[in-house]
Amino acid sequence: MAEKSMSKSHFPWKHIFGYIMSIVLTAVALLIALYSNFAVRTIVILIFSLAFVQAALQLLMFMHMTESSNGKIQAGSMLFAAFIAIVVALGSYWVLEFGIHLNHHE
Repeated sequence: MAEKSMSKSHFPWKHIFGYIMSIVLTAVALLIALYSNFAVRTIVILIFSLAFVQAALQLLMFMHMTESSNGKIQAGSMLFAAFIAIVVALGSYWVLEFGIHLNHHE
């Protein structure tokens, strides 16, 4: 029985994959920012999208979000927190961008 548990590799393949993917996502964001001919708004959207993917990747690969017994609860809590953060950020942008042009004093 001890031979079966010893034969399992303890090399951190998951961490290596996460590290390489983080480097690739960062390089893609850098290439988009420096060498693309997209509009500024498109560049910002692409970079934020890649940043969101990289943050999720790091939470799953390095923070071991789903490996504990209550991993699904942790992942759900993180998704809810991300949703609230996105709603607050987009709501703030909406109010600052479009709310100031309304004539409230008439």
